[in-house]
Amino acid sequence: MRLIYNFAISPAQVNLMNLSSRLLVLIAFLLPLTAQAAEHPGYVADPERRTTGIGKFYMGREISFVMGHLAADWLNRPGRIQEEMPDQVVENMNLEPDEVVADIGAGSGYFSFRIAEKIPDGEVLAVDIQQEMLDLIERQKSADRGENIRTILGAIDDPRLPENSIDAAIMVDAYHEFSHPFEMIDGIYRALKPGGRIFLLEYRGEDPSVPIRPLHKMTEEQAVREMSVFGLEWTDTLDFLPWQHMMIFTKVEGE
Repeated sequence: MRLIYNFAISPAQVNLMNLSSRLLVLIAFLLPLTAQAAEHPGYVADPERRTTGIGKFYMGREISFVMGHLAADWLNRPGRIQEEMPDQVVENMNLEPDEVVADIGAGSGYFSFRIAEKIPDGEVLAVDIQQEMLDLIERQKSADRGENIRTILGAIDDPRLPENSIDAAIMVDAYHEFSHPFEMIDGIYRALKPGGRIFLLEYRGEDPSVPIRPLHKMTEEQAVREMSVFGLEWTDTLDFLPWQHMMIFTKVEGE
């Protein structure tokens, strides 16, 4: 004798099964993203090891103090043209006319205005945590200069950039001052489009002849270590500048 079982499934059970299927698909999608998330190396607060910085250490490096807006005149000093060759730096970024570039730690806009001229159909997002610095940039803007610069008041742990919104980011003598470097690079990384570049300029920490305080310099090795936390590809280091590294990191396609 063959037994025949007749299972009746209610509409509620059908809906539950459909919901479960959708959840499984969502979990399968999210798991790779979770696996790619950068792991925070952590910070160490050690006042006893403090030198001339804030006594907070990231991956063995003591973080320096921030240069305040009262030192803005130093950012615009005449000698900076020879020391940092800003026009050649922007030229070596090889920007397309319609790209969006974030100038992180924009300060007085020393680089923002130069970059803006190179991307007439694009936009410069000038990010700084000091409103006074952004006010300086706004006062310099005019009808024929800097119209494509947008100022953004960032936070110490967030550049406040939309995800997947920028083609490149540049940080000039600024990264070593970030009190929350992991969170800042995380925000920049998320804002970069696949294939986007980070241009990191820092005074050469390997060179004792560079007349800058030690905590305001970084070695190439240290910079590569810190960027590698996010899987950023070290693409190149251009050493045409008198005192600085111009390091280029790329967000790998598909990440």
